[in-house]
Amino acid sequence: MRLTLRVLSTLLRYPDEAVQQAIGELADALDADAVLSPDQRASLAPLLNRLADDDLLDSQEAYVALFDRGRAVSLHLFEHVHGESRDRGQAMVDLRVRYEAQGLEIAASELPDYLPLFLEYLSVLPPAQATEELAQPGVILSALAERLEERNAPWAAPMRVLADLAGAGGEAFAIAPPDDPDNLAELDKAWEEEQVRFDAPAAPGSAECPQAAALVARFQTSDLSRSQAHG
Repeated sequence: MRLTLRVLSTLLRYPDEAVQQAIGELADALDADAVLSPDQRASLAPLLNRLADDDLLDSQEAYVALFDRGRAVSLHLFEHVHGESRDRGQAMVDLRVRYEAQGLEIAASELPDYLPLFLEYLSVLPPAQATEELAQPGVILSALAERLEERNAPWAAPMRVLADLAGAGGEAFAIAPPDDPDNLAELDKAWEEEQVRFDAPAAPGSAECPQAAALVARFQTSDLSRSQAHG
């Protein structure tokens, strides 16, 4: 599991020269770890081949256009849970504590809820704990995989593999407006008006989404002592 999580983390990061040169090693690591099924392993081949063979600038432009143009497929997990509320800040602090308990240091340019960073953290945990903690944002991973698949994005493959490893399957719910406007001003306006808050109170007369409530509860009540015990 450890190597597989690190490979998936690398594949979801901004592609740079180091990633491009390491594609062969990443493929070997997946084979050595033997965690993924043949179908899962095959699903990653197009992205591995693209990152290895395409012009690096083209890969970087495609990545930025996909992940940095809007929040619908943001790789910052708590953005889909807490939006821009103050609760997100406390959740970041709590997650940073979990990282530090494992001896991990976060670069100044990265936020704790950045998915590739979260996967690096999981990769140093005992397998059973890593699986348990990966399941916490499982519905987010499934929703992100669905969004990326709708866009025929090659990065949909590692996200779907993560959702499967998290046990989320096809379980997902909307995490952003259906379409990202091309105009950045329209994008901001859409998020002001339509941003989904998983921890927001249910509207009068409506039932709270039990899936969302459970997700928020899992993040808010994570037992930090277990992480510290392995530090």
